Amino acid sequence: MGSWVVVRGAKLFDGKGGVLERSVVVVSPDGRVRDVGSEGSVEVPGSGDVLEVYAEGMTIMPGLIDAHMHLSGLRTGETIKEPLLTPYETLVARAVKDLEALADAGFTTVVDAGGLIALGLKAAVDEGTVRGPRIVAAGPPLSQTFGHGDEHYLPVEYVDLRTSKLSNAFKGLICDGVDECRKAARYALRVGADFIKIFTSGGVMSQRDRPEYTQFTPEEIEAIVYEARAAGRFVHAHAEGARGIVNALLGGVKVVAHADMIDEEGVELAKERGAVVVPTLAVSEHIVSYGRELGLPEWAIEKEAELSKYHVENVRRAYRAGVKLATGTDFWGGLKAFKHGENALEVVLFVEKLGMSPVEALTSATSKAAEAAGLRDVGTVEKGKVADLILVDGDPTSDVRTLLSKDRIKLVMKGGKILKNTLGKERVEQGRT
Repeated sequence: MGSWVVVRGAKLFDGKGGVLERSVVVVSPDGRVRDVGSEGSVEVPGSGDVLEVYAEGMTIMPGLIDAHMHLSGLRTGETIKEPLLTPYETLVARAVKDLEALADAGFTTVVDAGGLIALGLKAAVDEGTVRGPRIVAAGPPLSQTFGHGDEHYLPVEYVDLRTSKLSNAFKGLICDGVDECRKAARYALRVGADFIKIFTSGGVMSQRDRPEYTQFTPEEIEAIVYEARAAGRFVHAHAEGARGIVNALLGGVKVVAHADMIDEEGVELAKERGAVVVPTLAVSEHIVSYGRELGLPEWAIEKEAELSKYHVENVRRAYRAGVKLATGTDFWGGLKAFKHGENALEVVLFVEKLGMSPVEALTSATSKAAEAAGLRDVGTVEKGKVADLILVDGDPTSDVRTLLSKDRIKLVMKGGKILKNTLGKERVEQGRT
């Protein structure tokens, strides 16, 4: 059994929009929040090993969640050449370092929205071999032939995970027609997918299609959703074009990523069906700002430049209409851009570009992102919930840019276990009460 942890005096953001100026949070040795509230209203342990944290001037809140990213191990924008020339084992080793950087930045859960590395590293994180956030992984994504997940620049027999001779972090499953889609969904589940990722439109980082192209028929989407639900899981769709978004929502997709061209019909459907939209503003910002410098294909930069003219405006309209939005960066790794550990940029962009208040943006990065991850037991600081907590030196409920500095993330706890602790001795007291 571990120790009790009692955090006293911090400002509390509860993940649902609630703020308490001075709080006490008690974490039990089983890794759950035993009690939370104001001083005097919370029952603290009367015996046992207790770690007391005195957190005046700090903010305690749920761990951050990136609801759409990739553990690829890439370090450049050359997303065609680098995966072909870099040993797979090197990519995995880099991804381990990315997980450590994410933990240090206050992320306690990440949603890997398509890729093979996360599936393997998930068990290593769960057993404690690798220090990092909880991984919710899609594994191989599903794409139609000539879809966003079809690597058009490779021979077709090298693209599908089931036939490929290449080790590549982004390998997916190519399927056409209802029966093939059912089988591909079942294959993804067989290899351990926590949810199923599909592409219902073209995109930026695929060579020969465009974001407005629709992909998968409504019948194919419904078949995949059926298989996911039959196994107690959900479907997360890459959808940039307006019709691809609508088709995804009509087919029962729970999470819509990107949503660059979402229109009034898509907004109303998302609200009606309770879907979560993850707009991935950060990756768009980086492609436009750094794309040429980092070697992204010219066709990708040109498409992103077109989308950037109305992406923010469309998502802002969805936010004002009441669509649930969650933070996700679509970062895949990198050095100057797309770098894991800098994922709090998405929270900042929700404030600066969408017009959210800091508390709204933090809610999108915690409880709403937990919903996008399919998790019910994290994302809030509540009695009985899993203790995924971070302690921030400062007040992100007033200024979310506080989260951009790893040095200000003083304590990171995942399931009651401490992933990071840079609190000074004057803040911490270990003893028996």
